[in-house]
Amino acid sequence: MKNLLFSFLAAVAVIAATATLAQSTPQKYTCVMHPEITMDQPGECPKCGMALAAKKPQEQEKERPTSDVRRSTPNGESTHMAMASSVNVAEPMSRESSGSSWVPDSTPMYGKMLMFGDDMLMLHGGIFPRYVNASTRRGDDRIDGPNWFMAMYSHPIGESAQVGFRGMMSLDLLTEGGRGYPLLFQTGETWNGNALHDRQHPHDLFDEISVSYSQKFGHDFSAYLYVGYPGEPALGPLTFMHRLSAMDNPDAPLSHHWQDSTHVTFGVVTLGAVWRDLKIEASTFKGREPDEVRYDFDQPKLDSFSGRISWNPTKNLALQVSHGYIKSPEELEPDANRHRTTASLIYNRPLGPDANWSNSFVWGQNQDSGHGTTQSFLFETNYQRGRDTFYARLEHVD
Repeated sequence: MKNLLFSFLAAVAVIAATATLAQSTPQKYTCVMHPEITMDQPGECPKCGMALAAKKPQEQEKERPTSDVRRSTPNGESTHMAMASSVNVAEPMSRESSGSSWVPDSTPMYGKMLMFGDDMLMLHGGIFPRYVNASTRRGDDRIDGPNWFMAMYSHPIGESAQVGFRGMMSLDLLTEGGRGYPLLFQTGETWNGNALHDRQHPHDLFDEISVSYSQKFGHDFSAYLYVGYPGEPALGPLTFMHRLSAMDNPDAPLSHHWQDSTHVTFGVVTLGAVWRDLKIEASTFKGREPDEVRYDFDQPKLDSFSGRISWNPTKNLALQVSHGYIKSPEELEPDANRHRTTASLIYNRPLGPDANWSNSFVWGQNQDSGHGTTQSFLFETNYQRGRDTFYARLEHVD
């Protein structure tokens, strides 16, 4: 009897101690997309607008963020599911970037996220009103505003499949005009039948309209199909306006047409396979760059191809190598074809609740029929703390 009474009193003491400890630990709230955001009260995430979720005091940080949200099952129970990329249901959304390219898993996402049951919609974009003074004999001065607006939507199909939709638009034709904005030493594309020099061409009204289907096959393996008109093939790193290292730099790199200029392609089909943190992709797409009529849809044609290998060895690092054959990319040289090879390293490091440091190293090489081989190198860095940013870009182009 004494042993039974002692056991009962011990159990009461443990329960009381546990309750006291729970009461002494203040409740914290965090964002499932940005776990570095922690607040003392419920509210919305300042980065993506999602409602903050209660955080368990004993919850430990995972080696890789998986961004969990609650999902209802058919029997009404509540379970956890990973917030997935709109391109591949098996990938975390923090890894998603332009086309089907990858960024480090630790990369923050800025935008407005809306949930409709199990469906997700994210909106984001940027506009840079400014005055440019490049008044040399090769330059110009003007008031302009490079801009782009993006949306992505995903709808799960059961527990292991997903359909995704993405769109991107730009009003560059209104803010930049047909010739684009002044950018000394820049080359690429045409205006009024002449090659553009010292100017960055405007982007099309529609830069991406794509749909994807993805499927998980077990815990470690998945595959997806991506179709865009227009879209971005698996060639090069993510395009410059999606790189966090260039987030506050509105100018296109001078190396753009050696590295990521195929990001607006009127006709692209990509098939990708992912095993853990390694991805292999193959694309077929239209090689010709968009024409001067920026508000229409160019005729689709799948006459070029590319392949890319991507690897995220750690949550702060994303690597890729790619090669592609681009048929007749330039309107003024229709008989010239191009072989492009690229490699990139992207390093991202969160430095606190509202601070981040992102860096990109990119190499690109063009081998043009009749013109030989030329190369480009790029380094970008962007340090952001609160509303302040320091950014820099260094380039070399043959």
